[in-house]
Amino acid sequence: MAEGLLGKKVGMARVYNDKGEIIPVTVLEVGPCFVTQVKSPETDGYSAIQMGFGETRHLNKPARGHLKQAPALKYLREVRTGNIANYQLGQKLNVGLFNAGDLVDVSGVSKGKGHAGVIKRHHFKGGKKTHGQSDRMRAPGSSGATTTPGRVLKGMRGAGQLGNKNATVLNLEVVRVDQERNLLAIKGTVPGAKGNVVFVRKARKEKKVVKAQPTAKKGK
Repeated sequence: MAEGLLGKKVGMARVYNDKGEIIPVTVLEVGPCFVTQVKSPETDGYSAIQMGFGETRHLNKPARGHLKQAPALKYLREVRTGNIANYQLGQKLNVGLFNAGDLVDVSGVSKGKGHAGVIKRHHFKGGKKTHGQSDRMRAPGSSGATTTPGRVLKGMRGAGQLGNKNATVLNLEVVRVDQERNLLAIKGTVPGAKGNVVFVRKARKEKKVVKAQPTAKKGK
């Protein structure tokens, strides 16, 4: 099956586990997604599928021609896969891909927070609050050289746009799966605001549990 599915962020809630502990979760409506294109090495040079999510009535003629074997879908995403023989145009993919206890990676566009300074954007410490520095407490400090090279080098951290960029949170645990309503309850938070489109895939870098080695007791 596909490694991931498209969906949207519904909001946050909390659930109780068997021990009565509260678990904060993010509820995602994942799928149903439809296969809109199958790419093969013979025709495209690689193996992948294109899936769509979010039915809509507002599509132009080229988009309707591309989706003639699937419903009119608003969001499309391509996913690499090694076995395209399992997919057909118009095939429906649902949230049954995931099970409770799975680890997933969630990608989306983070909330845009406008222009921000270096303390809020990059967590700078700021200047000293003494010795006459009345206006340097939230300033970045020196960011360039003097004569050589005489300019601020590219890539230096500074004030600017905060958020509104692609972000991925790794190794989030699936707490509950509701196949009837295509809902996932994922422990923790995911990027974006309510209603934003997200991509949920099976975790690629699962956490490795490192067991502590017993320390040898020193002889007397």
